[in-house]
Amino acid sequence: MVKYVEEDLLALLKEISLLEENQALLGWDALTGMPTDSSDFRAELLSYLGGKSFELMTGPKMTDMLNYFRQNPTILSKLGNQLVAHESKKVKLNTNIPNEDFMEYQRLTSKAQDAWAKARQNNDYAIYAPYLEKIIEYKKKFIKLWDPQNQAKTLYDVLLDQFEPGLTVAKLDVIFNEVKTGLQKIQNKLSYGQKPDDRIMHREVPIAQQRELALTLAQKLGYKLSKGRLDDTIHPFMTAMNRNDARITTRWATNDYQMAVLGVLHEAGHGLFEQNIAAKFDYTPFAKDMAMSIHESQSLFNEIIIGRSKSYWQNEFITLNAVTNDTFADVSFNEWYRAWMTTKPTLIRTEADPLTYPLHIIIRYEIEKAIFNDDFNIKDLPALWNAKYQEYLGILPENDLVGILQDIHWAGGDFGYFPSYALGHLYAAQFYHTMQKTIDFDQVYASGDYQAIFDWRKEHVWQYGASKTPQEILKQATGEELNPQYWLELQDAIYTDVYQVVIN
Repeated sequence: MVKYVEEDLLALLKEISLLEENQALLGWDALTGMPTDSSDFRAELLSYLGGKSFELMTGPKMTDMLNYFRQNPTILSKLGNQLVAHESKKVKLNTNIPNEDFMEYQRLTSKAQDAWAKARQNNDYAIYAPYLEKIIEYKKKFIKLWDPQNQAKTLYDVLLDQFEPGLTVAKLDVIFNEVKTGLQKIQNKLSYGQKPDDRIMHREVPIAQQRELALTLAQKLGYKLSKGRLDDTIHPFMTAMNRNDARITTRWATNDYQMAVLGVLHEAGHGLFEQNIAAKFDYTPFAKDMAMSIHESQSLFNEIIIGRSKSYWQNEFITLNAVTNDTFADVSFNEWYRAWMTTKPTLIRTEADPLTYPLHIIIRYEIEKAIFNDDFNIKDLPALWNAKYQEYLGILPENDLVGILQDIHWAGGDFGYFPSYALGHLYAAQFYHTMQKTIDFDQVYASGDYQAIFDWRKEHVWQYGASKTPQEILKQATGEELNPQYWLELQDAIYTDVYQVVIN
């Protein structure tokens, strides 16, 4: 007698997905327009919904269903068996966590994000620190439940694996050391070049013009406003409820239009991924559980590969001048582009150029290792943060606002997440290297029709959602394992040109 059929699994997954869509919408609202006094009520609601979805995900019905399907795989389609494998891993990971702990953790992270916002408003880490400490305590407790046999070599390995399956401190140390060494060589090389004059980057551009420019560029790359929207926030992010509702946010400064333009391109890259997942994955975890490195590769492809490309801007410089009412009409394209590409140490990660950005990630990676592998005192984190910035970038944060309070990720419990940003850079460059074999980017940019780039990314990356691992997508698309040299070689070529380094 057949106990379950595939439709039963899909129905349960849809119920979980609908609860998660509600959580995502509430989370987006909390960071874009929710009244400040409603934070406690919102925390309760998110905790309730999170508890319900967690209960369904790890409860007896799901467990029984998965056991049955593992014993009877032939009654499922290929997709059904993939979903069973995916959910089995998730259930195994979370089945030991008591539901009340998960609900309290959801409540805590919601309150922590409000505390982070207040700490930023008051430039005071002490407001946020108690919440951060509790989150870390929960994470350490959960790690023991996620890895009851102590199979991971370090506590932090358990967190890394959740964002990038198979990634460990040992592997990441090798990758980051290669990147650090390569960056040092490039920076030494640029010291013999001509530093651009970047003062024109701080000319005043009204926010309305910035918004028009950023949205025009994002839509040309394929981001659909019929399936998304752009809102203001403290820290830019993208939230997707489903493939027809992927919302992006940014922040603005009238004398720093580059921040908003590149920020919107970045978040639109995330949105492009979400808007173009295959419809067959609707209401399944394959539409939600993408590893962050592959997601970041697509946002960074927009921001770094395209948004920093000379040939791209040779075409879009006309758009820039048209939208900004010729604010830069007295500047030649080459003069403008060199200013656009200036590299220098900055305190804010999201405003960093490609050559310094990975160092921001390495700093956070080393701090997270200290927290989980060395039990570093949470009260002393600002001092460690500042010391790392002095060591790696040669600059010292003057306050918490431009230091440890700049990122929201830890308030949401996202430890092990930051390395995905650096890996995203490397993935994006490797995709670009392969794409150049079949796409003439200079010709595509000159035409103003970017459909060929859109189509390649949809075919080789976006459509799969979370049904493949990042490593599988990368290997299938490029024929190789991850190779950081493609990124280093690309940056070396770009900045050698920008800084007019003469090679004898």
